This record gives sequence, C-alpha cells and structure tokens, in this order.
Amino acid sequence: MVLLATGATHAQPIESYDYYLANRIMIRNGLQAVLMCNGLFTSGRTLEQVFAQELAYVTVPVGTVDGGEYVIDRGQKAVAVGGPESGPVIGAAFRTGIGCVAMAPNQSFNDIDALPILNLPYPEGDPETMPWPAGDVIDADLMPRNIDRPALNAASDWAFERESEEQVTLSLVVVHKGQIVHERYAEGVDMMTRTRTWSTAKSIAATLIGMLVDEGRLELDAPLGIEWLPEVAGHDNDPRDAITLRHVLNMSSGLYPVDSFGMEYATGSGLAYWAGISSVDGARRRALIREPGTHWDYENYDTLLAVYAMKRALGNAAPYAEFPRKALLDRIGMRNTLVSTDRFGDFILSSQVYTTARDLARFGLLYAQGGVWEGERLISEDWIEFVRTPAPASAIHGNHYGGQFWLVPDDRDDVPKSAYATAGNRGQYVVIVPSHDTVIVRRGLDFGKQGFNRWDLAREVLKAITPD
Repeated sequence: MVLLATGATHAQPIESYDYYLANRIMIRNGLQAVLMCNGLFTSGRTLEQVFAQELAYVTVPVGTVDGGEYVIDRGQKAVAVGGPESGPVIGAAFRTGIGCVAMAPNQSFNDIDALPILNLPYPEGDPETMPWPAGDVIDADLMPRNIDRPALNAASDWAFERESEEQVTLSLVVVHKGQIVHERYAEGVDMMTRTRTWSTAKSIAATLIGMLVDEGRLELDAPLGIEWLPEVAGHDNDPRDAITLRHVLNMSSGLYPVDSFGMEYATGSGLAYWAGISSVDGARRRALIREPGTHWDYENYDTLLAVYAMKRALGNAAPYAEFPRKALLDRIGMRNTLVSTDRFGDFILSSQVYTTARDLARFGLLYAQGGVWEGERLISEDWIEFVRTPAPASAIHGNHYGGQFWLVPDDRDDVPKSAYATAGNRGQYVVIVPSHDTVIVRRGLDFGKQGFNRWDLAREVLKAITPD
C-alpha cells in the first residue's frame, strides 16, 4: 500500500475547503439575474429600487446601480449577470404570462424565443370597475362596524415601523367579513405592484393539487407513481415508490434534504431556481434516507414532487400550462398573478410566483369562506381540513406545519389555534383566522436576519377585531 503525504504537519481539515464555491458563484449570479429581471419587468420597479431592496437579499451583488458585470436588455426584457471578474454569465428573461425564466450558463439572449410562454386571454370585465373581491372597487358602506380603527392603525404602524432596518414591510391588507378594512403600502409600492411570493407559492400549489384530489384525479394516500432518477437496473423495487402525495405535502417524504446543511445556494433547488437546471429532474434524484412520514424536513423539492404529480395527472402540456389560471386564479380574480416555470416549462410552484397583496388577499379569502367563491365550491372542506391538520412528523416541532400551510405552534396561546398561514422568505404571509373571519396579508422585502413574525402580526391585528 502506498500512502501520499501532504508534507504539511498542521493541515486544515478538509471541510474548510468549499468544493461548491463554483456552484455558489453561479447561483449568486443567477439569483441576481432573476431578481433584477422580475424587479424591472414583472414588478415595474426602477433599477435604483431593485438595488436598494430586491438585491439587499444578495450578500455581495454584482455591480451597483451605476453599472458592473451585468447587462439589461429592455427591448427583450432580459438581464444577464456575470463576467470575467464575477463568474459564469446567467441570464433571465421575462416571458408573457409567466414572468422571468432562468437560463442555463451556456444560453444567451439569442435563446430567449425558445423559453416557455403563456398566451391565455383573461376573463372579461375590467377590475377597475368591478366590486371587490372580483374587482378592485371598494364600497366603504359595506365596511364591518366591529373594528377598532385606532387599534387597527396601531397594528399597521407595528407592521411598518420596525425596530430593525432589515425588516421592510411593503404592504399590509386586512380583510374582515369579506371586505378590505385596512390597506397600506410603502413608498414606491401600490396595489398593482407584483413581488415574489417565495414559499407562499407552496400553499397555492397545494390548493391546485387539492382540486385534483377533490376530482379524484389524484389520491392523497396513493404512491406518487413517479419515475425516479437515476434510472438503474432493478428500479421496479425502488423504495421511493412508498412515498405518497400526503408525505410530500407534509414535508415528510423521507428523501435526503438537499437544501439543508447550508447547501440551499449551492446544490438542489437553488440550481433550478437560479441556474436553469430542471426542477423536475432534481426533485426525482434524491435518495430515501428515512421511512416516509416519520421525519419532518422543510424541503423545496418535496413540493416540486407534488407539482410533478399534478403535471402527470393533467396529462399533457397545454392543460398543465393553463391549469393554475383556469382552475384557480381567473376564477377568484387573481389577474395580477404570474406562476413562473423553469426553462423546460415546469412550474416552480415552491417559490416562483409573482403577485400583489390584493391577489393574495383573494387567495386567503377563498379559504376564509370555506373553499366557496361566489356560491361555487372550488375546494372541499375535507381538503381545507387536511392542509390545516398537523403533519404527524411535525409533532416534535410543536405541530407547526400542515399540508403546505403553517399552523400556530403548540407554545403560542396569544392567537387562535384555528389560525393557519402561508409563509415565504423575506416576509410573505397570508394569515387566515376563521374564528375572526379575517385574512391578513403582509408583503415584505426583508433581508439579513429578518425576524418578522406572522403570529405576532396576527396578535396585533386581532386586537382591533371583535368576533361575532
């Protein structure tokens, strides 16, 4: 046996070298490209606003508002970030009906026309002349009277006037008994400003999937029926075949959590979000390390496996591409919502949705109304019960998670236990409080340590509302 000596007597441990540094640089550039592209062309923000707020999330952005190793093509609505000093060039391009799509490192603006697009007409009617919630006209005479206005304004100040400059509230909308009773926006933002939902998208995904379960086209406790990767001999005995839709929606698949252990911006879904890798292939490539249903791990790819099951149930490209709009968004007036895809046309419904505070208020209102919209049932009571029932494996964490919705943890007694919420990075929250017939939407561009707490917000808002 021959051993190779290093010649160093006090070598650094091998863990001190970041073997994923090249990936991190590529993902950093893609992250900036996608945030810049969506900030400029989906949200309608200025470059100054994008650098000041959207990119505050990036520890070391490429360039400044005055320039750097990035290119903005306003004609094609595209951004590319990278160069000799900053690493691989990653582009992102706005696509009609979808928002900005991340491109692969070997693609250029010449490849934009090959990216997915959704040309789907919107329903008839002008939201500016239609009453809320189908439209945007608010009737002050319909406002509920059991609201303590000074207390509600104090809650609003609590949300906007934060003790940390890293907590940046963009908007706050409170809906009570179906009516908007409070609405406030930060400077430079209004009711038409779309911003990224981050993981609040997971709750939208669960709603779409629930519709298919209600129709009998998906089964909650049936195996996902997915072709796992890599394809190897003997795949008929793949232990991952035991994973059900319930398992992935409960974040309890038992698959290796590739976004954990400081790797979210080095491998896994980060490559799909920001660097053009297939979101479906990455989700199917993880190994099973635990018995499904026994351990809770928050994992983007679990959601994307459920979305892939949705795609398989819908059968082919056109019904899948149109499903979010036709099944849900158009029916409840979410006209300003774009559900984005990867460059292969697969929805990144674990994070990549751009929408407004009012559209999220409509989404929360659908749940507050028990799944019924203008007299039509869109989601069943059984499905609502599922999403707000604690995932068994979350018990060790205080029963804080259901089916792609967050629940009031066991150690909180200052908000109603029946409340449940969406939650997304940088402070994207939709809180549904059935006991008070109330929906609370908070949008943010938090960065750094963040710390904005959705249940604290609910506590403050509910001080102003007396339930019937």
